[in-house]
Amino acid sequence: MLELVFANLRVRPFRTIISVVGVALGVILVVMFTGLARGMTQDLAKRASNWKAEIVFTRPGGMDSMSSNAAVDLRYAPRLLEIEGVAATVPVYRYIAADSKGNWGIRQIDGVEWQPFAEMNDMQIVQGRAPVANDEIVIDERQMADDKLKVGDNYDLFGSKPYTIVGVFAPPSGARIKMSLKAMQTALESDKCTFILVKVKDGYDPAAVVAKINEILPGNKVNLTSDIIAGAQDRIPGLNTFLRVLVILGAIVSTVFVLLSMYTTITERRKEIGILKSLGASRSFIIKTIEGEAFIIGILGMLVGFGLAFLSAYLIGLRFDLAFEFSPGWILTAIAIAIGGSLFGALYPAWRAAGIDPVEVMVNE
Repeated sequence: MLELVFANLRVRPFRTIISVVGVALGVILVVMFTGLARGMTQDLAKRASNWKAEIVFTRPGGMDSMSSNAAVDLRYAPRLLEIEGVAATVPVYRYIAADSKGNWGIRQIDGVEWQPFAEMNDMQIVQGRAPVANDEIVIDERQMADDKLKVGDNYDLFGSKPYTIVGVFAPPSGARIKMSLKAMQTALESDKCTFILVKVKDGYDPAAVVAKINEILPGNKVNLTSDIIAGAQDRIPGLNTFLRVLVILGAIVSTVFVLLSMYTTITERRKEIGILKSLGASRSFIIKTIEGEAFIIGILGMLVGFGLAFLSAYLIGLRFDLAFEFSPGWILTAIAIAIGGSLFGALYPAWRAAGIDPVEVMVNE
């Protein structure tokens, strides 16, 4: 039967290639987009993990990934320092706005007092100096390279207001663009901040300090930094729904391509199938033959899809500096879509082929 399966695929090479391409498209959809989403969210998580602060203190509704909600009074910073186990606090004003040049279509800017922020998170100015004036900013190394910038260049923020790049910092941490807290407050006409980073003293349990903060300062939102990192993907609005839609779309594409290919193939091979049945081929033999062809198409489409997806990810990463991270779970999902979609798509054509009457075929053809 295996020889018959391969012979049928070789007899109609163009149709086989089209079917393989259809399955490959489904695999590419799943692997590429899930890999990009996972890579970019892990990149966000990595930058968040560079915070050495164990706790993030904010108000309910703060730390929203799509808003610039600054509702934390700066007077919370000294009050937090009075709590047992707290070593240091640093207020951060985060501004988020649409940006067509950004990887996610958004731009994040942090307003911080550079010296305490750098000391808390082991940050360094690797070129230039820290921002002092209200029209000065520092940018991390990757953003400088992506935008082909250098120290001394102007960078437009808040519409079209020019800011001077006075330094480059490393490693990346939080937003890639930073200015002084006072500069951010002046630009946005607010005297508050978005959240406060809290460093815990050595020997203290961060979870216990969180409980103590909630006891002394109730009604606020207090998170462990590790929890924010773990939920990075869930904090992108609609991302998981988008990925599920892509998976469904990939499955539909693979199934429909194979179904149409097999259905038209069965229509053209009625005489051949009639001869096989007249020679004693059973219904199950016909179904197994058609499903065998679909299985081979699924395997070939899967291999082609993975090859093109990994190659494209590598080239895109080199050209646009986008991060891809392929998850074993999503790879298994792509395999299931390629093979399962092919087998399911061929099921109806196989059933139709198995029901062909050899006598009718011989009389009419």
